[in-house]
Amino acid sequence: MAAMKALIISADNFEDTELLVPYYRLKEEGIEVDIASMQTGSIRGKHGYEVAVTKSLKDVTPEAYDILILPGGKAPEAVRQEKKALDLARYFFNKNKPVAAICHGGQTLISAGLVRGRKMTCYRSVAPEMNEAGALYEDTEVVVDNNLISSRQPSDLPAFMREIMKILKLR
Repeated sequence: MAAMKALIISADNFEDTELLVPYYRLKEEGIEVDIASMQTGSIRGKHGYEVAVTKSLKDVTPEAYDILILPGGKAPEAVRQEKKALDLARYFFNKNKPVAAICHGGQTLISAGLVRGRKMTCYRSVAPEMNEAGALYEDTEVVVDNNLISSRQPSDLPAFMREIMKILKLR
């Protein structure tokens, strides 16, 4: 069996822990993780942590990945403007592959038109937009709806990662 691969899409001003916790937790399991953004180089988190971008969005082939992770912070405001990021999210949904969004990460899914009728959670300031887009918003630490995992904020990371590990069958 080929090694599992995860794709994290983000940009500058990501919420540091929401990118780093999944990144290191997946690597700990031997999963290859690519961080994709608008251009290569590095991106900087809200709290100053810098991470290397391993792929530019235009070079991502979604077939190569088993899960898509969308961290929050202010990065999703930029990510959701990128057609390629929206197309990648749609690919994962169309193939019923796992998608995990935390905090503002769900904004990318809203822009991609993927939340209508889906049970989800997000950071409280995004909840009105999520509801308006037709999602079934729940204010709880983690919501799993089929292939979609969502959480609200950094304090929800333990529950978020537990569900990611379950969906990838890595308990």
